[in-house]
Amino acid sequence: MDIQGVVTEGFEPVRDAFVRNFEALGDRGAAVAVYRDGRKVVDLWGGTRDADGTAPWTEDTAQVVRSATKGVAAAVPLLLHQRGLLDLDAPVGAYWPEFKAGGKEKVLVRDLLAHRAGVPALDRPLTAAEAADGVTGPRAVAAQRPFWEPGSGHGYHAQTYSWLLSELVLRVTGRTLGRVLAEEIAEPLGVDFWIGLPDAEAEAGRVGRVAPVEPPESAGVLRTRPRRNVSEAYADPASLTRRAFAAIDPLPDENAPAYRAAELPASNGIGTARALARFYAATIGVVEDGARVFTPATTGLAAREHSAGPDRVLVVNTRFGAGYMLHGPASPLLSPASFGHPGRGGSLAFADPEAGIGFGYVTNALAKSVTADPRAQALVRALKSVR
Repeated sequence: MDIQGVVTEGFEPVRDAFVRNFEALGDRGAAVAVYRDGRKVVDLWGGTRDADGTAPWTEDTAQVVRSATKGVAAAVPLLLHQRGLLDLDAPVGAYWPEFKAGGKEKVLVRDLLAHRAGVPALDRPLTAAEAADGVTGPRAVAAQRPFWEPGSGHGYHAQTYSWLLSELVLRVTGRTLGRVLAEEIAEPLGVDFWIGLPDAEAEAGRVGRVAPVEPPESAGVLRTRPRRNVSEAYADPASLTRRAFAAIDPLPDENAPAYRAAELPASNGIGTARALARFYAATIGVVEDGARVFTPATTGLAAREHSAGPDRVLVVNTRFGAGYMLHGPASPLLSPASFGHPGRGGSLAFADPEAGIGFGYVTNALAKSVTADPRAQALVRALKSVR
């Protein structure tokens, strides 16, 4: 495997693990980047731009990162809070009156960010066109009766998170979440990450095609069976687990131009590993050119535990801060101080304020993993070895 890029002395184990991901764990095209104390120390890429193609992955190849989008999207409401424009302890209905319907009048903004709003699924799933139109999704989730008493527990809002965050931001700012992200975070940081791919980027052909893959026989760890109750939850069409992931049905074609151009903050962010690592580095400190996203107080808010214990959707124990998944058995990150988000199928990005680390990994080979992909975990273990 011809691996391109650079590794600062001392971080060679990350490169070794990246190479092994191709040789033994089924990667086809991928990139990994690491920032430490605001400085880039790992920036690697290899394989093919398309999971089912032959064109090489290049330095600026970007990919759909699925739910790793959520961690970047969550920075928008937190930035609004940091600027005094959004109160996390206010009811969501104070900004979005229609959301109070169905017994959700006491749902706080904080609950929404921490997957405690009680609306991870819809009584009627949306089509791909409805999910992307910017109107039907918010209306549906506003009208939806909660599946549990909001605030009394948590469950992963796999798809509905898109419409919850996007409409809240629209009501507060008058701008879409994707536009705020572009203007207030991505452009100032100089990172290639979009929620709603611009025409110019689409036409440039930078975005590779993702595809599901079966792990090779050598990747025995990828074939580990989940616990029976987890498997049954995903298989049961009536379960909250299955319904949460099927809030859009049938699932959209992630390689379609219309899907890439839509703004779905839960699932369709597109970017590079370098962008994710730099973004997370800027949430915990100053990066090379002096840019920063969060104040120390907001960093603490992102990493502070808001939800913990049995997840009513994922059927395992999970931990969430204000918009971010936190380190735990279901999603191991670098340390208990880490916050970030995995993407179903492989991608992972996070920050660790104690270690001064910003990390990003993206792949076009989508495995069956949900929160702890073996390829991403191999890179995290390698990073731990050089701390």
